[in-house]
Amino acid sequence: MAGRCLFSLRGCCFPHPTFYMKRAVPCLILLAVVGAGSLSAQSVDAPSGRSEPAAERLVLTLDEALQVALAQNIALEQARLDLRTAGAQVREGWAELFPQIDLSSSYTRNFRTANPFTGSQAGGFFQSLGFIDWLSFNEQARTDGDDSTSPITVQEFFQRQQAGLEAAGVAQDGGGNPFGVANQYLAGLSVTQKIFDGRAFFGARGASRWLEPFTEAGLNRQQQLLVDDVRRLFYGALLAQASVDVARESVTRSERTLSEISRQVEEGTAPKFQRLTAAVELANLESALTQRETEYAAQLDALKLTLGIQVTLDIRLRGSLEADALRFPPPDPDASPAIRALARRPDLSQARINTELERIQLKVARAEFMPTLDAFFNYNFQGSVPDDRVVTSSDPNNPFLFSSEELGFFSDAWWDRTVSGGVRLTWNVFNGMASRQRLEQRKIALQRAELDTKFLERTVRTEVSAALRDVASARTRMVSQQDNVALAETNFEFAEARLAEGVASPIEVREASNQLDEARLNFLQATHDYLVALSAYQTALGDSTP
Repeated sequence: MAGRCLFSLRGCCFPHPTFYMKRAVPCLILLAVVGAGSLSAQSVDAPSGRSEPAAERLVLTLDEALQVALAQNIALEQARLDLRTAGAQVREGWAELFPQIDLSSSYTRNFRTANPFTGSQAGGFFQSLGFIDWLSFNEQARTDGDDSTSPITVQEFFQRQQAGLEAAGVAQDGGGNPFGVANQYLAGLSVTQKIFDGRAFFGARGASRWLEPFTEAGLNRQQQLLVDDVRRLFYGALLAQASVDVARESVTRSERTLSEISRQVEEGTAPKFQRLTAAVELANLESALTQRETEYAAQLDALKLTLGIQVTLDIRLRGSLEADALRFPPPDPDASPAIRALARRPDLSQARINTELERIQLKVARAEFMPTLDAFFNYNFQGSVPDDRVVTSSDPNNPFLFSSEELGFFSDAWWDRTVSGGVRLTWNVFNGMASRQRLEQRKIALQRAELDTKFLERTVRTEVSAALRDVASARTRMVSQQDNVALAETNFEFAEARLAEGVASPIEVREASNQLDEARLNFLQATHDYLVALSAYQTALGDSTP
């Protein structure tokens, strides 16, 4: 929001205090005016000695309606949320350049593991180790000089070994995986730091510089369009209200005409069919009045919807088209409005920022041809804990004597740790020309963004020129119709006086009345068009002042 931020911190915009004041004004208006309306309704409309609840009524001027819309409009609130989202996206982009720390933990239960030596000759290797033990035992028996020991057969050696294991209470299982463990635990810490990554670097830096201004420009333009919509609807409602007043005055004049003709019929100076004709004319005007009141209510409902207030709330408008037309003079066509618009239009700024974002995307696409360099560090703590934690050991002096010991769950025999770190260089050499095609797409997108900006600049110049012409045309019609209303009022006064004197027919009075209504409606329509054209001119200039 241009001109509204007092300062910013980490992508968050803190508005100027005047912004909060503008947000608070509509709430104060709602509370004060509605409360006053309720009190006045109870004191005036309710019968004496009894108080009845009064309908809520809100009286709004144009400036108050604009302030309510800027605070309550749903579309504008969504645009503010988009600005907050942009700030979060910027911080998300920078997050890729910070260290990435991951913690992991797992538990695996091995119900059965396959023997890795099945179908191979590796089992014979372990069997040969048993033969080596037997040969070592016999060699020692021959050389130790003890007559009580003598070499034995291999079968006897294995039988005595098996008996020793059974005596120690060690069960032997000849199947499955001799290295398999039932319970496996793993806990790890992994740290990765990007040292160089062109895609993350260019993307984060570009987003932090342009993404928030891009969204803020969209918010400012949304606010300007909302101001223009509120003005159009407010002036449209004032026009509908004035049309109701014109129709009501026409009905009043028709009632006077009918009364005068009825008097003449009773005196015998006018035929009865003139009274019937005047009665039909009055009924038609009353029907037209009802239709215009319905149109006025529809205009109010449209205004309530844009303001963001409840449709059931009864509102009344304070102001007039003529007073606003006098308050806003016509613009000076010699003040170079097109140059001002090119410098102030938020949507044009948004288009230029979009071009810069496309250039950044082009840099990101080119960065795919560069290598990436990461530093990493891994720390893992793992355990392989069997269900049976009994460990068997043999006597070094007696191969047939065994002992067993049960180790704890956190024994060092089951748990170990690994620590590793290093640097990883990655450079894609060939990916099927995908990176080159993405680069070509980004070049085309940049050219398209530049063309869109040029076209928008021409569109802005055209809008400003058209708005100036509309303002000049509407003002000319307004001045002309203002003089015409004075003539029509004089003409009707003459016709009404001649009818009273009996020298004019009711047809002449009706024609003069219709001409007066048409002149007033034309003047009101021209005044409305002038104010709407002024609002469109300010919007074309990019004027953010409500």
